[in-house]
Amino acid sequence: MNTASRFVLIFLALFRVSALEASIEIVSVVNAVDGRPIAGALVTAEGRVEAADGQGRLTLPAPATWVAARAPGYLRTHVQDASPIARNETIRLTPFRPKALYLSFYGIGDKALRESALKLIATTELNALVIDVKGDRGRIPYRSAVALAADSGAQKVITVRDMPTLIAQLHAGGVYLIARVVAFKDDPLARTHPEWAVRDRNGQIYVDREGLAWIDPFRGEVRDYVLDVAEEAARLGFDEIQFDYLRFPDAPGLVFAELPTQTNRVATISGFLSEARRRLAPYNVFVAADIFGYVLWNRDDTAIGQRLEDLVKYLDYVSPMLYPSNFQFGIPGYRNPVAVPGEIVRLSLRNAVKRTGLPPIRFRPWLQAFRDYAFDRRLFGADMIRAQIEAAEAFGSDGWMLWNPRNAYGEAGLRAKTQQ
Repeated sequence: MNTASRFVLIFLALFRVSALEASIEIVSVVNAVDGRPIAGALVTAEGRVEAADGQGRLTLPAPATWVAARAPGYLRTHVQDASPIARNETIRLTPFRPKALYLSFYGIGDKALRESALKLIATTELNALVIDVKGDRGRIPYRSAVALAADSGAQKVITVRDMPTLIAQLHAGGVYLIARVVAFKDDPLARTHPEWAVRDRNGQIYVDREGLAWIDPFRGEVRDYVLDVAEEAARLGFDEIQFDYLRFPDAPGLVFAELPTQTNRVATISGFLSEARRRLAPYNVFVAADIFGYVLWNRDDTAIGQRLEDLVKYLDYVSPMLYPSNFQFGIPGYRNPVAVPGEIVRLSLRNAVKRTGLPPIRFRPWLQAFRDYAFDRRLFGADMIRAQIEAAEAFGSDGWMLWNPRNAYGEAGLRAKTQQ
């Protein structure tokens, strides 16, 4: 072997050693309770995300002084050090099932409603809040740094003066925080930028049954704005970003920037989620989306762009709205859904798992905590709320969320803290 060949071999050997030493081997991402490895856990280091293997192991590039991890069914966490994280680091994730109440744009800013919700969290099994970051009317409750938020009129009313402080206080109290970001129902933005609005067949700005305008999901400017708001919520410290109204409006004859075929609708909604996952990845935040309950049953996109098998590719959690009152056409074998709230939840979730092959932990349903509006106007009291909760828990979902648009909640159907 000549001198040049020896030099090349020595160089390659040194390169391999340097490359090995310049990596961080995460021995395992494990369950903090029993030490079991968590297969498929997502680990973020220096803005790059990798999935752990079947034994919870992976290797990441160095140097890194901040390594974070998350997995469905657990709280997210991170390891931070002034010097690069050591080889053979073990990250422990704590099992957690969010049990949440929803607080609207006004509810989170109203002291009485907020404190009422926090009292229930202190005394019952509840442990989480879903908070409007961009609500049904397009409003953002705090002073946003996203320029278009102020330009569109989304900041005309501010209900939370200091969101970072409020988030810190809620986290200190052990509250898991979900940022609800309404995507394509945005009246102020549609009025400010009519060129981005959905139109009716007469060329007028389309308004829904609530008299609110929608923005066109096909428009890149629209999608970018929603993602800017979501990214800001992640920076603020929310544990999870949950997109709602992530769909096309359900009305015939509407006009969009592109032809609204099923293929185009599905590609647009799925593409939005793909981009959301990319942009939110550096923040180690969970990504979720609210979908129509019937999406778990329909094989098409329900004419709104939500096709179950396409959505789940990009989400940590799927949150179907399983309100019995929403199932106005019933489900197979059940024509009067409000009479069997538990069965609606159980069968719908079972159908979702059958179709997707996903574990139950990837689903967290919205449950009905408001009076029926579609059948007999019955009040959803303790028994009906409890039936839904027990169906979700028996299924194995990642917790559940109670919806009441008036933010009027009580202890009905909830276990006391001492009963858990």
